[in-house]
Amino acid sequence: MGIFQMFKEDVDVVFDQDPAARSYLEVILTYAGLHAIWSHRIAHGFYKRKFFFIARVISQISRFFTGIEIHPGATIGRRFFIDHGMGVVVGETCEIGDNVTIFQGVTLGGTGKEKGKRHPTLEDNVLVATGAKVLGSITIGKNSKVGAGSVVLHEVPENSTVVGIPGHVVVQNGKKVEKTRKDLDHHKLPDPVYDRLNEMEEEIKQMCEELNIERKRSDEYEHKDL
Repeated sequence: MGIFQMFKEDVDVVFDQDPAARSYLEVILTYAGLHAIWSHRIAHGFYKRKFFFIARVISQISRFFTGIEIHPGATIGRRFFIDHGMGVVVGETCEIGDNVTIFQGVTLGGTGKEKGKRHPTLEDNVLVATGAKVLGSITIGKNSKVGAGSVVLHEVPENSTVVGIPGHVVVQNGKKVEKTRKDLDHHKLPDPVYDRLNEMEEEIKQMCEELNIERKRSDEYEHKDL
């Protein structure tokens, strides 16, 4: 497929997925997500030819104007759509399939300084909702959805819905996964600082009780001496 045909597909997918899109002129001139994708396709072409500096310059200029950071090394398929893309970050070794949609604030990132493949793979028809973080060299299977604000650290099977912190599957192949329901109360996540403060409070109480016992003993001895 030629680059201009791919650019046209990128425009067409905006009309397919965004009911606010009214005209080709509006989409081409005002959609930051589209500008970021086009800039990436050009930067990625330079990156594959080992013109790394030029590729990075293009990606950083795009980041400045769009608020979307896509590393030129990332591999992105056809009909990729970024909706309200401010704050989106796509890492160097990301692999994104066809017909993938991501929303604002999404991070497709790594988990450390490991070498090689360190960013996620999103297979065809994946949707990643607002503010979600998909981290590490993991795969989000075809036709899966990642809920808003989720933090996904493990593989996700095809045809699944993932929510929560950490993210876990709640629907797979159209059926609810009952065993994960209790884990969705992510407002009840463990708080090690709070737990340690409770432990310290118990220790202080025990020390005070022991100190009171010693004071009583001391008072008894004083009365006996008198």
